[in-house]
Amino acid sequence: MSGVRVDTRRGSPMTTRTALEPVDPLLVEALEQIGAAVGARATDRLAAAHDASHYLLTPRAVVTARTADDVAAVFRTARSQGVPVAFRSGGTSLSGQAGSDGVLIDTRHHFRGIEVLDDGARVRVQPGATVRATNMRLVRRAHKLGPDPASEIACTIGGVVANNSSGMSCGTHANTYRTLESAVLVLPSGTVVDTGAPDAGERLRAAEPRLVEGLERIRDRVRQNPASVATLRRLHAIKNTMGYGLNSFLDFDEPVKILEHLVIGSEGTLAFVAEATFRTVPILPQVSTGLLVFSSLADATAALPALVAAGFATIELLDAASLRVAQRDPEAPAELRALSVDSHAALLVEFQEATPAALAAREEAAAELLVGLPLSSAAALSSDAVIRAQLWHIRKGLFTTVAEARPSGTNALLEDIAVPVERLGETCERLIELFDKHGYEESVIFGHAKDGNIHFLINERFDDAANLARYEAFTEEMIDLVLSRGGTLKAEHGTGRIMAPFVNRQYGDELYDVMWQVKRLIDPEGLLNPGVLLPEDPRGYTRDLKTAPTVESEVDRCVECGYCEPACPSKNVTLTPRQRIVLRREMERAREAGDEALAKTLEKEYGYDGIDTCAVDGMCQIACPVRINTGDLVRRLRAENQNALAQGGWNLAAKHWESVSGMGGAALSFAGRLPAALPILATRAGRAILGSDTVPLYTADLPGGGSRRALVADPDAEAVYFSSCTTTMFGPVGGDGVAQSFLRLCERAGVRVATPDDLPSLCCGTPWKSKGLSKGYAEMRARVGASLLRATDGGRLPVVCDASSCTEGLVPMAKEHGIRVIDAVAFVDERILPHLPAGQKVASVTVHPTCSSVHLGIVDALTRVAGAAADEVVVPDDWGCCGFAGDRGMLHPELTASATAAEAADVAAAGSAVHASLNRTCELGMTRATGHEYRHILQLLDDATA
Repeated sequence: MSGVRVDTRRGSPMTTRTALEPVDPLLVEALEQIGAAVGARATDRLAAAHDASHYLLTPRAVVTARTADDVAAVFRTARSQGVPVAFRSGGTSLSGQAGSDGVLIDTRHHFRGIEVLDDGARVRVQPGATVRATNMRLVRRAHKLGPDPASEIACTIGGVVANNSSGMSCGTHANTYRTLESAVLVLPSGTVVDTGAPDAGERLRAAEPRLVEGLERIRDRVRQNPASVATLRRLHAIKNTMGYGLNSFLDFDEPVKILEHLVIGSEGTLAFVAEATFRTVPILPQVSTGLLVFSSLADATAALPALVAAGFATIELLDAASLRVAQRDPEAPAELRALSVDSHAALLVEFQEATPAALAAREEAAAELLVGLPLSSAAALSSDAVIRAQLWHIRKGLFTTVAEARPSGTNALLEDIAVPVERLGETCERLIELFDKHGYEESVIFGHAKDGNIHFLINERFDDAANLARYEAFTEEMIDLVLSRGGTLKAEHGTGRIMAPFVNRQYGDELYDVMWQVKRLIDPEGLLNPGVLLPEDPRGYTRDLKTAPTVESEVDRCVECGYCEPACPSKNVTLTPRQRIVLRREMERAREAGDEALAKTLEKEYGYDGIDTCAVDGMCQIACPVRINTGDLVRRLRAENQNALAQGGWNLAAKHWESVSGMGGAALSFAGRLPAALPILATRAGRAILGSDTVPLYTADLPGGGSRRALVADPDAEAVYFSSCTTTMFGPVGGDGVAQSFLRLCERAGVRVATPDDLPSLCCGTPWKSKGLSKGYAEMRARVGASLLRATDGGRLPVVCDASSCTEGLVPMAKEHGIRVIDAVAFVDERILPHLPAGQKVASVTVHPTCSSVHLGIVDALTRVAGAAADEVVVPDDWGCCGFAGDRGMLHPELTASATAAEAADVAAAGSAVHASLNRTCELGMTRATGHEYRHILQLLDDATA
């Protein structure tokens, strides 16, 4: 290869560098001149090094690019420094495509634009937007993206294009290759190409004549070789993401369209995709699903041709090991849990149709087929949403269950292959034999049987030579198995580093040489993602392997998939949950290697990045496939870091909470009467002395204090009302607050409530728990438990709380005494709404659900209550945790500013005059973010029904 030599600095087998290479100041300085954010700290580089693969390469710098011009500038700078470049979009890559020991360009922060076109028939998307976010905008137009990967929650459009993603039902007919209409590409030379422009071909020829001539020459070479044509037609008749998509030379004549489709599946080795326009597919709303259980894998796979002919949109295979794993799930149907699994296998099948009549016709036609199949139990198709959810939970939960139970210190490797459907059964049976031969216990096979595409999962540890030898031997035999059956070594996950050394074996010397010709033509200096897709080293798949040192339960369970990242409020300001976890691993790895300097550096940087700016909102747990709440980890670390003075002071506050909360409100009222500059200066001075994580920052947008919580006595009460102490510390919008509104709504509906007799001295305990103040939390928990036992008559009455975060905090306190806690919004939805008089609704309200409302499962109740007060209810597409987190938004306002930026833009576009939520501090955060006053939704309902 000609031009600048790129230094890739590969390690030896099993090498995982612990000590960071020194930062190259010339490289960092050159990158900073671009104007994009450059991360060169140990924390920045190691946090970005991890993805879902079992490879670990540490970048020399991480650049957060904003525009396509930024990317082109990074290319120029990296070339001048002789450093390679790779891209990080979603970071959920499984095969090592998204790592680099050069410059890593992170495109997730500023490339999230989504523009729906032609009433949903097309959509223009930037690479940092996720599949789920894109589909959320399309669903209103009854359309969706063709590719439907199971990782849609974190999978970005950049990754979808780079890996030629498909999924469960799109097969090869609606994958990325078939549905991408055009793209904006940044070539390694810096040339920007919009393939959708009317004169794109002419522009490309003028800017890159050598490239165009080379593509025409390779096109003719491929087409004139009958063997090449036959091989490409055969391999692309099934799912195939191995190597470059040379079928582009057969499917398209114009060089610009060939280039556009070569980039699909090129894994960041040919160009950067700055924007992609897709043709979408209609959503078929009529669905029925069933689980067909067979006595053997052979019976299940033999039934595939008939099931495909019957028109099933999806047919998912679960082998016997998968069924045994699924039986552990408490949500599995009783029929499955009762099955005595021996050599069984199952097919999860689903019809998807446009109309009820079409679905009924499908079901009627399939009934005779199902009766004739050799099933071990009767089969039934169901359109019931609950039953369907149970069945899909089985399929989607397999990776979760197996990966979570893996031994500490191992990595979960999720691989995928495809073979012609008629050879799927024998391939699976032989693969199971390989698991047994090489000692891979708890391995499962599942996947898209309709397409002959299966995934298999093994657990491996790469910290000794014997394990590496086992892995190499298994890989060699697996490759021989798949290729001997006419299959492809990669069906969905992309070639990556793991299969790069075997591209030649799948395609043969001629097409392998064509692939190298493509790479050298488009990227002659080898700038983009070396080592990925085409090998530089025949043993490259055994190098830079990730080890997983044992650290702590939350960390050890993490499979580094990144599903948690889109939901994290701190993702754009410091770290994501995955990064908080992997940095704990890196600290332990440094200690084990004796690199105390690195360990101390990481610990120091972790204080702000990992601990102080975590909202501990638990939204990561909802997204996490193994249910890790990184907030629990951070709370524990905060508790370990708390000193005796803080523990004692907050314990004393718990004992005198009525006075403390009252003084907090009085202080805000006093500050509000002063010129804003004075309390701002005072709190800044306090923060400078005592620290920004100790002293809240006063800002002029904070309200005055509230009032003491009122006591209500009623011997005939049907519920106990627990008003939040945030109503004492923060005054309401307008005259009355949520407490007065709730009591008036109860009165109108004829519902009688009472309060605990010592309510002003009580708190849900969240301030202590979130800060790791264990002594104060224990004190308050005991006080609340005793009070609620008295107030609820030993648990006979439910407790109703008017702030969602406080409701969530009360639940564990009350649960140990058998007391039910319900949020006021859910209580109003359930008990009050049916008895309220008709009122005067506002035209539109934009509501902000909270992280607590998600945990409590009351978002639907929130929208129903809002619907009783407004003709239109708007929930912003980009809503998420506001990051205010009690006082976290006052301690670290940059967290809330970052967390709310996308939602604030949606709020501005919605144009509602009224804005509401269901938690006082979240209302403050959203008011600050949007400039619109947020009230509690019950205040709005009170006004509407007055």
